[in-house]
Amino acid sequence: MQVEALETLIQKLPDTTTTAQQPAKRPKPRRARQLDADRIAELITGYQTGSTVYELAARFSIERRTVGTILHRHHVPMRRRGPSPDQVETAVHLYQLGWSLTRVGQHLGVAHTTILTALRQHGIPTRDTHGRAR
Repeated sequence: MQVEALETLIQKLPDTTTTAQQPAKRPKPRRARQLDADRIAELITGYQTGSTVYELAARFSIERRTVGTILHRHHVPMRRRGPSPDQVETAVHLYQLGWSLTRVGQHLGVAHTTILTALRQHGIPTRDTHGRAR
């Protein structure tokens, strides 16, 4: 009985005469794209003339965080972040009318988390995802 059990187990083992599967071929990691001095100057000028970090990232085919890093490295003053006081007032009004944070954010062109932060800073009570007061 033990011999039969052992033979059954041996049959379940993988075949040792075949070679193991080769790992999938993956492309080698590429080096991060580097901007030369002229392109950096162009990026800085673009930002100073009003282009957004997102627009510059798309234009130079780099991450938006890289744009910010380059601007900080060259001591370029960053524009004011977040919604303007008028936008906050509009956000409060729309939210109190029952609009969701996402809908208010889309209307104002900012992230819903930005709206949430602005509401909290102004002491506006927020709702949960089901519309109930927190």
